[in-house]
Amino acid sequence: MSNTADNIKVLIVDDDSAVTTSLALLLKQSGYAPETAATPDEAIDMIEGNGFSLVLQDMNFSRKTTGEEGIELLQRIKGFQPHLPVILITAWGSVELAVKGVKLGAADFITKPWTHEQIKQAVRTALGVAEFRRNDGATGPKTRAELDSQYDFSNIIGDDPRLLRVLEVVGRIAETDAPVLVTGESGTGKELVAEAIWANSHRRGNPFVKVNLGGIPSSLFESELFGHVKGAFTDARQSRVGRFEAADDGTLFLDEIGDLDISCQVKLLRVLQDRTFERVGSSSSRTVNVRVVSATNRDLTAMIEEGFFREDLLYRLNLIAVHMPPLRQRKSDIPKLAAHFIHSIGNVYRRPKLSIESTAMDWLMAQTWPGNVRQLKHLLERTILLTNRDVLQLGDFSMAAEMQESEPATTTVPDMESMTLDEMEREMILRSLKEYAGNVSKVAAALGLSRGALYRRLEKHNIKP
Repeated sequence: MSNTADNIKVLIVDDDSAVTTSLALLLKQSGYAPETAATPDEAIDMIEGNGFSLVLQDMNFSRKTTGEEGIELLQRIKGFQPHLPVILITAWGSVELAVKGVKLGAADFITKPWTHEQIKQAVRTALGVAEFRRNDGATGPKTRAELDSQYDFSNIIGDDPRLLRVLEVVGRIAETDAPVLVTGESGTGKELVAEAIWANSHRRGNPFVKVNLGGIPSSLFESELFGHVKGAFTDARQSRVGRFEAADDGTLFLDEIGDLDISCQVKLLRVLQDRTFERVGSSSSRTVNVRVVSATNRDLTAMIEEGFFREDLLYRLNLIAVHMPPLRQRKSDIPKLAAHFIHSIGNVYRRPKLSIESTAMDWLMAQTWPGNVRQLKHLLERTILLTNRDVLQLGDFSMAAEMQESEPATTTVPDMESMTLDEMEREMILRSLKEYAGNVSKVAAALGLSRGALYRRLEKHNIKP
């Protein structure tokens, strides 16, 4: 995907001549061909037949400050140029209106006061996404060999048509810098998709930083994500770099985004919008250039309706969405995945001649795999540990599966899809208590909780350490 700005025409619409002059100079210095309009009517006249590739527009053009004029202009543009990307410029207090604009087709929104880097990155991203959507489906499906000749997907196994479609999208969006939301059931390989996006982007020589938001208590969110200075709080014995700063010029992977507490979501939204933050205990702002990829196995739309997830944050995260199919929908990949896993596991346990008997493979193909690829890998490893045979047979897998199902809840986590959040929390506490022989301090540290918070949860779940 090309990132060149040569001869790309951008229309800037604002009634403030100082704003249009400043933006035009910035875009011209970046290699674009900017033109300006002061009113919605003038903008419409200029767009018709003038070959603009993008519109950058304010939300107000008179003494009104409601933003409705900007929404009306957006609708007029989309009425006759539905594929022309439009970026809205709005005040932070009008983000709700900007989200309305995104629903109506805006490519992005920028809040005032903006920085030059914000404008340039938003323009690059919007143009890249527009090119992706313009070409989406323009060619026939590609084979795995064709995709591997163009992109690096060495960490993802399979050639099922559903997976190939995902890989084709991932390869083409990797260079756009657009925020990506990866969805799918637990164990489908969402983290591998995030790594592939980074590996095929221009950021691949810079950091790829992973954050499991489900494992960070809300009280530690700011310190983990933004860092802290020495003395910021009781245990801050030295300054610490946060995950955003560690990922500067690279890619930040926010896993389990649906588990983020509502109180922390607005803090995340601000840094995603402004690309600036302060370390805890510091008043100095820091700027980062980070591409964000997030993932979840939860229905964020339903969470928005229930009041557990911010709609404006969702629109900031999923400029492009990628859905990983469950293993039961790509069963043709099971033999390849199984071969890959027994090879890697065999190397670990010094058993290089491992293979799977045909009836055993048929049995693997017939399973529904609620835990997806992760469950398949775990079953293979368990089976290998339970038998000395190099040719794994149906009975070996059946025995391993039965043992897994019959184990008590304190030694294995049941199917997460059938558990409530409270049940999952109780299960993890029980597992940690067993792992650390009842040592409350170690359990609290492992779970990212204070001793007091852990004791409250022990009392809540009627657990005696």
